[in-house]
Amino acid sequence: MRGPQPLIFELSSPGRTAISLPAPEVPTPDLASFLPKQVLRHEPLGLPEVSEVDVVRHFVNLSQLNHSVDTGFYPLGSCTMKYNPKVNEDAARMPGFALIHPDQDEATVQGAMELLHSMDNYLSELCGMSRFTFQPAAGAHGEITGLFIIRAYHGSRGEHRTRVLVPDSAHGTNPASAASAGMEIVVVKSDERGNVDVDDLRSKVGPETAALMLTNPNTLGLFEENVREIAALVHGCGALLYYDGANANAIMGKSRPGDMGFDVVHLNVHKTLSTPHGGGGPGAGPVGVKAFLEPFLPAPLVKLEEETGMYVWDYDRPQSIGRVHSFNGNFGVVVKAWAYIRSMGPNGLRAASEHAVLAANYIMRKLQPYYDLPYDRDCKHECVLAGTRQKREHGVRTLDIAKRLLDFGFHAPTIYFPLIVDEAFMIEPTETESRETLDEFIDAMIRIAKEAETHPEVLHDAPHHTPVGRLDETQAARKPILRYTRES
Repeated sequence: MRGPQPLIFELSSPGRTAISLPAPEVPTPDLASFLPKQVLRHEPLGLPEVSEVDVVRHFVNLSQLNHSVDTGFYPLGSCTMKYNPKVNEDAARMPGFALIHPDQDEATVQGAMELLHSMDNYLSELCGMSRFTFQPAAGAHGEITGLFIIRAYHGSRGEHRTRVLVPDSAHGTNPASAASAGMEIVVVKSDERGNVDVDDLRSKVGPETAALMLTNPNTLGLFEENVREIAALVHGCGALLYYDGANANAIMGKSRPGDMGFDVVHLNVHKTLSTPHGGGGPGAGPVGVKAFLEPFLPAPLVKLEEETGMYVWDYDRPQSIGRVHSFNGNFGVVVKAWAYIRSMGPNGLRAASEHAVLAANYIMRKLQPYYDLPYDRDCKHECVLAGTRQKREHGVRTLDIAKRLLDFGFHAPTIYFPLIVDEAFMIEPTETESRETLDEFIDAMIRIAKEAETHPEVLHDAPHHTPVGRLDETQAARKPILRYTRES
């Protein structure tokens, strides 16, 4: 692995340029004479002066310092960091998709509109919904879109419901989205098996409840065993059931949120449908609804005119919550997800979920003798273990274990989440990793557990073989240095 790299500014040499063009053969205007004086720069911009090859090598070298799905195992729980087949990228780069503009006349983008219409049908079938909107840019954006739909539905009935129930094991974006939508959050406890505590839920549903936001499988990687009873309780008080689709990689072709009783669902297609996830975007978080909520979906939607056979934008939606994103969301991501679905087919999607579940249970049972298992149940696509034994007996924290994993070439799992598990690490292997890779990861985790017993100082000082050692993460978050100065 490469060592620390210099800053691009440190490669700068006065007068060096990336390109050298011949002098123009025609007179060029003095642009400064056309601009207001107050916008003119009087000091050099201070950019590095480097050649093109220096720029290319610098950023290629930097890219090789990063961990990625293309370079190694990335078992980041709740994130579904699966390998992205490059054919999906090829599809998104096709000129008919990549070079169009959202303001083009409908007649000139029929292929793109047909793809959106087709994707609507695919996701509706996969989730047991009636229709989908593709405007939301990612998962949390899908959440707040779903909550706006729920709020509009209750408002159309003359009801002002203000409370959203959120399990204590929920994704952090669930309560954040509810608060952003102007709702009051009511936390529902988990029971001893990692399910929603039905008795606690029963005591908290009521006429002010707008919705329950639920992930299934939940953030513990466990399927909600009482989901039908939960749905009956929520619907019984006039509220709606919202499905957080972050963990849909466990259920494709096996079970559908609509059949479980969910009314609204968002999918992270940039995770579940391999487009890929990570790096802050772009994402796509389409939202699907049951038929009675269709009128409230963001406008416009794609509609097929039977008499002409043309796809058109349907703006005539008087109860719509309006736009939640410019144009129609991150279209390129949807193209990649569509290509993934078409290449996999229904049997392939089902097999992907089956293999993801198998891989997670394989890791969980192999590591159970070495780490604590908070809920001793078969998991779905991810498992949650805990480093409480290592912390209690050897003073080694889950953070130390995560940092040590970097020395073995593995990205660490999600740590300290869900919050209800002390010293948690959440492992999601996905279906794209081989058994050999899983065994190498398991061996590394077992070796680290033994190091915690015999040489805990090795873990406290980890990582040892990365370009940068352990950083002060608190200072990095609170006092980041984002601008180059010669003093820094």
